[in-house]
Amino acid sequence: MAFVFSSAFRKQGLLAPFLNAVRGMSSSGGPTPPFTTLSVSRPVDTVTHVEICRPEKRNAMNKAFWLEMIDCFNQIAEDSECRVVVFSGAGKLFTSGIDLMGMASDILQPEGDDTARISWNVRRTIAKYQETFTVIEKCPKPVIVAVHGACIGGGVDLITACDIRLCTQDAWFQVKEVDIGLAADVGTLQRLPRVIGSRSLVNELAFTARKLHADEAKSCGLVSRVFQDKEAMMAGALEMAGEIASKSPVAVQGTKVNLIYSRDHSVADSLDYMSTWNMSMLQTQDLMKSAQAAMEKKSLKEIVFSKL
Repeated sequence: MAFVFSSAFRKQGLLAPFLNAVRGMSSSGGPTPPFTTLSVSRPVDTVTHVEICRPEKRNAMNKAFWLEMIDCFNQIAEDSECRVVVFSGAGKLFTSGIDLMGMASDILQPEGDDTARISWNVRRTIAKYQETFTVIEKCPKPVIVAVHGACIGGGVDLITACDIRLCTQDAWFQVKEVDIGLAADVGTLQRLPRVIGSRSLVNELAFTARKLHADEAKSCGLVSRVFQDKEAMMAGALEMAGEIASKSPVAVQGTKVNLIYSRDHSVADSLDYMSTWNMSMLQTQDLMKSAQAAMEKKSLKEIVFSKL
């Protein structure tokens, strides 16, 4: 069932600021220089919106995209004004995946004088493309991805590197790589099994390349909410981002770092890492500010936390 805002929510006018912000997130202006495939904006304070902006090409991922994503998220990681990221796609769908025509030279015509050198260069190219989505995990700011329409191939690689996944009722997902003669190599086969609880379902999707529709994506845990349409989804994403951004950036960013660490390590190792992390982070003034707000029954949105 699609997630809809309650009538009480609408009557109270709480949705209006988010819908107004969504209307201001139009991609009609095209990519944001110096980027040629991404539009980056600040719809509300402390929230950065990143949008794949190649609607005329169904947001296919060309050579420029793979490099620009790395530059974009490295900048966001260092941006003390940003506390949360919302990621989406312009136009009629989220992404059709890799731009095969634009990437043909890298994939089909690798450089090298012999098998060893060709293989070395292919491996280096794949590692570079993997970094395009790993950089999302490395960015300490939580990333909420909002998917509408199709999310194909590289799109699945992308969203599985994000922290929170939302979609519209008409969204569908497809691990497409086997249909073009290769095994997915930039993150899906490594991250999707950690996102979806069923290894059998992951294998089925990867081996058959069948479509996974919104309701099934929700039931298996690929997404946490399904919305009726893109406008409602973007408003919901911004509302969620605003809620996260109102909290201590020390707490939120520390939480993301430790969640990812614990995913890849044992419980014992993760607990040890957590104690080492918090032996300094617990000394933040944010702890006292948050505790005082709770005692005074104030919203954290009324508290001013220093930039991080």
